[in-house]
Amino acid sequence: MPRPIQAVIHLDALQHNLNIARQATPQSKVFAVVKANAYGHGIERVYDAFKTADGFALLDIAEAIRVRDLGWTGPILLLEGFFSAEDLVDCEQYRLSFSIHNEQQVEWLEQFQAKNKTQFDVFLKMNTGMNRLGFQSEMYRNIWQRLKQSETVKSITHMMHFSDADGDRLGQEGIQYQHTVFEHTIQGLDGECSISNSAAILRHSKKLHSDYVRSGIMLYGSSPDFPTHSIQDWNLKPTMSLRSEIIAIQEIQTNDTVGYGSKFTATRTMKVGIVACGYADGYQRISHNAPVLVNSIRTQTIGRVSMDMLAVDLTDIEDVQIGAEVVLWGKSSTGAVLSIDEVAESSGTVGYELMCGITTRVPFKILE
Repeated sequence: MPRPIQAVIHLDALQHNLNIARQATPQSKVFAVVKANAYGHGIERVYDAFKTADGFALLDIAEAIRVRDLGWTGPILLLEGFFSAEDLVDCEQYRLSFSIHNEQQVEWLEQFQAKNKTQFDVFLKMNTGMNRLGFQSEMYRNIWQRLKQSETVKSITHMMHFSDADGDRLGQEGIQYQHTVFEHTIQGLDGECSISNSAAILRHSKKLHSDYVRSGIMLYGSSPDFPTHSIQDWNLKPTMSLRSEIIAIQEIQTNDTVGYGSKFTATRTMKVGIVACGYADGYQRISHNAPVLVNSIRTQTIGRVSMDMLAVDLTDIEDVQIGAEVVLWGKSSTGAVLSIDEVAESSGTVGYELMCGITTRVPFKILE
């Protein structure tokens, strides 16, 4: 039989989390963000759970084609726009919308010779202070005027991205500065708006008007403002469970060490479980005292994570045998939950990185 590690995708949880986004923004169109292969879950695996969304948002044309091949006929938004003039041929063929965030893209669009007088739905990106993508205020209004006159543009949606919707920014509420810049800049310009990401959906939906919301990390069972709020606070459910098993048990004495570098030294007699999971599976090597579930009971890792294995403390868990279920994050077979955010915190990262980091040698299983 193969190694016992597997990543389990919970379709019911994906559907539930999409519904949470809808409930938070009932007047908005909800786009499911499936960039980075649906945050490591697999576009093909999550599609059935997300096909009730109003649209999909992603990064590149190859991902967009995969969504079309699944039968999706609705809107698809390229969040970073297109990267060459030739990309517009594919955008036309596959009926893709896209962001516009630099002047080169505007020039390519103006020069494009569309077949059958095709027109595009454009999302014009504003740089409101994150200083990543988009036009600053004065340039933004000029670009809007150019696009408004273009024969290849059907509609223009005003778009921005919050850098601090998950907390405060320089002593103020995180959305205040950017939202003020955005509202001032678009004054007098017609068009719908797309401004809310997961953190804005959950924390600020009553204060913001966003015709299109881009629900990303919240769909995948991670809290966008952890540790201020947990997934339980937002009524989100884990969508990916990384599960394995105990493959060996060691009894160790005081002053015995565990793992490479002897980084863990026992201060008492202990029972140590060895788990078939390591950094070659996508588990963070720098994790330290990371929480895990063994037979749905919470314990922690000890010592360094190896390429193929890691060690957990079984001392206070009764009746653990070879083959006992280990949940590295997600949900156990009996329903106990260990949020990916807690595990990520132990290695100084975020849940996004863990779910995107599962390697190809880990098999996936889909649960309805």
